[in-house]
Parts: sequence; structure tokens; C-alpha cells
Amino acid sequence: MIDKTNQPMPELKQEHITSSAKIKKGTETEPIKTFEVDGHKITILGTAHVSQASADKVKELIATGEFDAVAVELCPSRHKAIVNPDLLTRMDLFQVIKKGQASMVAASLALGAFQQRMAERLGVEPGAEMRTAIKDATEAKLPILLIDREIGTTLKRIYHNVPWWRRMELYSGLLASIISRESVSAAEIERLKEGDVLESAFSQFAENEKHLFKPLISERDKYMSARLLKESVENNYQHTLAVVGAGHMKGIEQILKTRSINDPDETIQQLDTIPESTNWLKFLPWIIVALVLTGFTIGFMRSPDIGMAMVVDWILIHGGLSALGAAIAFAHPLTILTAFLASPITSLDPMTGVGMFTALAETYLRKPKVGDFSRLRSDTTSLKGWWHNQVTRILLIFILSSFGSAMGTYIAGFRIFERISGS
Repeated sequence: MIDKTNQPMPELKQEHITSSAKIKKGTETEPIKTFEVDGHKITILGTAHVSQASADKVKELIATGEFDAVAVELCPSRHKAIVNPDLLTRMDLFQVIKKGQASMVAASLALGAFQQRMAERLGVEPGAEMRTAIKDATEAKLPILLIDREIGTTLKRIYHNVPWWRRMELYSGLLASIISRESVSAAEIERLKEGDVLESAFSQFAENEKHLFKPLISERDKYMSARLLKESVENNYQHTLAVVGAGHMKGIEQILKTRSINDPDETIQQLDTIPESTNWLKFLPWIIVALVLTGFTIGFMRSPDIGMAMVVDWILIHGGLSALGAAIAFAHPLTILTAFLASPITSLDPMTGVGMFTALAETYLRKPKVGDFSRLRSDTTSLKGWWHNQVTRILLIFILSSFGSAMGTYIAGFRIFERISGS
């Protein structure tokens, strides 16, 4: 491995950039471009993630023997899911909940469901071209480079980049991708070469949203470009085949042409960092708690009856809405009771959340079976399946009871203000 620490990136010679015509296969075309960076060739193949034509082109290119490394648009966790499809069956649900990863797991399942649902219309396995790249590269004894950013990091950066008042729109866009039953033709799937699967999942408002586009597409263009440059130079790969969604080709091409990455390691580190919330948002939960407790204090100072009425309002509204969320997810009666009792208390401690208590209670009361884990991929492709599968139902209980509790904070807070103001 060549040590390039603190050395400038090799110049990308404009005269060495070549662009092939779209390689034809029957009536299909797969966009492909080749770049040369100081003697290191990088060929980028644009694919649709649910296209048999794309998978065939990957196989054809690797079979030429022209490449000494194969890069794929996968992060380590997505790579594990492909090479070990039974990974979900061994998911430790208790640990997922305790570590606060329930929402992230639910989002990942929803994104996978979107891709799976489209693929089922065509009889093509989701990520067929990535599976082909991994399989054929392994058989050819070629190194496999995972160049995409972790999906969890991308989702977190999306969340932080979208204005807080629009985050519910983010969830609704993701939900819409699950419940939409519109027919998807083979021609429409091929047109995914013009976009990105993640972008398509948020199509409700992604197209013209710079807040969403930046972490979803442009940051990943830059991240994958940096990884390709780093791997090619450090490992002295003479010719690398990069299999990426065709929606990333334009961005990667622009980055390589303009030589906008001087230090790949620094770029990767920056794009792997989860942005911190703005200062006032960090303290917002504590400010809300302080206002609520101040309201209780003022109420009791005015009259014990007013103060007690405020406490009752807080318990009934908070507990009721959280319990309603759990009930909508078809939680066990004792889980619903847990939501009602825990929500008014946990809402006064920003470090905890009612979702953890309801999800753990449901997991204890109705443990998921092995079959629930094995059916995750198929069950998550329909709205009914999310309620039928005990694993996803626990995730729904976590999310909906937490959402009910959040709504309860605002509604009960306004009710307290009304009582103080004498309305």
C-alpha cells in the first residue's frame, strides 16, 4: 500500500478523460465512463438497482479481465445484508431498542421495502447488479471496495439537514413509498438510471429540495469520489470498476473533472460526521420541561385546585395520546397501559422516552418468533405486513407511542397556558 499522507492528490488530466458511448446490450443501454488519474484508471458503470440489464452488464465487464478491483455503491451494513441475507433473523431487538436505534431500523426496513416492491414487479432481486459484482469479483479474486457512506449516517444527516418543522414531511414521504400500490413498469424501472433509489423513496418532495438533495445525493457523490481516489492511489489499482446508481454519475464525473477533492481522507472524515444540533435546539427539550414545571408552580401558587387540574390535564392528555399511539399499533393491553403511565413521567426527562418502555414491554409480553424475523423482507412491502409481523409492530409501537407523547407535550402545554391565563 502506498502511503500518500499529506501528499497532494495526483492531477486528473483532462486529456485522459474518456467517455464511451453508452454500451449497448440488446435494446438496453448502460451509461459508462472511464477516467484516468495519474495512471490509475477508474471506470464508472451507472446502473438501476432493480434492473436485470444492469446486472448483465456488470457480469460482462468483470468477465473481460480488464480490472484489478471492483468498487460498489454499498456501505458495510448494506454489504452484510447482501452477503448474509439471514442477518435480520439474528437481530437483537432488545439491543436495538436500548441503543435508540428503533427508528433507524424502521427507516432502513422501509427503504428496503420500497426497493423490494419495485423488484417484485419485474422478478428481479433488489440490488441484483451489486450481488453480481460481489459474486463475480470474489470468483475472479478481485478486491471489493465498499465506497458508499453508511446508510445510518446518511439518514441522520438528512434528518439534521431538513428544517425541524418539515421532518414530519420526511416521515410521510417515506411512509408513502411503502403504502403506494401504483403499478411500476419495466420502462419506469429503467428510468431509475436517471435518479437514485433513496431519492425515489422520498419522491414526494425530494426533487426540488436542496435540504434533502445535499445529504442524499451530492454528499454521497463526493464521498464515493473520495473513496475511489483514495483506494486507487493508496493500493495502486491500475483499473477499478465502480458500480454505482446512474443518478450519481453526473456528480462523480463533475468532481473528478474539476479536481475538487484535494484530501480524500479529510473529505471522508467530514462527510462521516453527524452534524450537531444548533445550540438553541439542544436546549429546547429542557426549556419545554422548565416551562411546564413553571406552569405547575404558578398554578399551585394561585390555587391548589388549579395546580391539580393542570397535573390531571398533563396526565390524561399525555398518557392518553401515547396510549392511543400504542393502541393504533395493536399493542398488548399491558403495553398500552405502560404508555399511559410512563408517558407523563418520561416527557419530563428529555434523556428518556416512552417509546423505549413501550417497545421493551411489548417485546417481553409478546416475543417475536423466528418466523417474524425471516419474513421481514416480504412483510415490510405492505402496510398490512407492518402490523402483522411482530418485529415491525414493536417498531411501530415505539414510533407511534413516542409520537403520541410528543403531541401530548404541546397540547397539554397549551392547556396549561390557558389555565394560567384564565381562558
